[in-house]
Amino acid sequence: MIAIQAKDNITEEKSAKAVPISWFPGHMAKTRRLMQSNLRLVDAVVEMTDARIPISSRNPEMDRLVGSKPRLVILNKCDAADETITSKWLDFYKRKGIKALAMDCRSGKGVNRFIPALKELLKDQIEVWNSKGMVGRPVRIMIVGIPNVGKSSFINRLAGSKRAKVEDRPGVTRGKQWVSIGNDIELLDMPGVLWPKFEDKTVGEHLAFTGAVKDDIMDLEYLACRLLQFLYENYPENIIERYNISLDDIHNDEISMSDCTVGFEILERIGKKRGFLISGGEINTERASVTVVDEFRGGKLGRLSIETPNDIK
Repeated sequence: MIAIQAKDNITEEKSAKAVPISWFPGHMAKTRRLMQSNLRLVDAVVEMTDARIPISSRNPEMDRLVGSKPRLVILNKCDAADETITSKWLDFYKRKGIKALAMDCRSGKGVNRFIPALKELLKDQIEVWNSKGMVGRPVRIMIVGIPNVGKSSFINRLAGSKRAKVEDRPGVTRGKQWVSIGNDIELLDMPGVLWPKFEDKTVGEHLAFTGAVKDDIMDLEYLACRLLQFLYENYPENIIERYNISLDDIHNDEISMSDCTVGFEILERIGKKRGFLISGGEINTERASVTVVDEFRGGKLGRLSIETPNDIK
């Protein structure tokens, strides 16, 4: 096993990458202005979030940008999230008077509930249009969300064709797109928008876990250690089942739990179990890190939720 000093290094050297992240490239600023200028064209806003990280995947600027427009929140990728936690999120939004739906746009699960929910949200407005003789006037909605949250998959499911480009990396949709859904709904798809700065390093980590920010923003080995530390505290059985390793003698004292020492120790065990070795028999923790992060994003570690309503500050 690598010396204890290596574990210290993962905390001291790589935690420097965990400072608040500034990541606001030019196209993001342009998209924010584009959103503001196009809000007058739509009747409602549909905000897509990641069901695993509903806090971190909600742009905190969205409330200010959208204002009083009717809004519907979608908890996407629910098939990758802990079902019990997702139910708690739906209850949370219901208590707040916010319409929310859980769905998985890749498989299509729950997507058929969207149009009825949208029309219920705009029921009063539709009645006003009908009273003015505007029967059949299409509902126009704006789809917003951070990069890689699944907006394109959602639109393609509704449209029944691949009109929006779908790819598992952030920043694919760069310009606005109008998509017609039948004769009565028009969608305005906006590029994914992040916010200028992640003041809370945890938000940046959670976004990086799910691939919402590019992997070169944070050190992947540090990220894998932080992820494993979270899973050890909340879903240890998933680690044991996936990697067939023991966690019984992990050094989980107060000091080691305050950084990512525990995560690094688990990462070493995974690397050893998978045979990720380099010259001299040293464990290739970088290769193990890629495996852990990729398998989390691919759902191979099971249905996991990183955030719960109790985490709201």
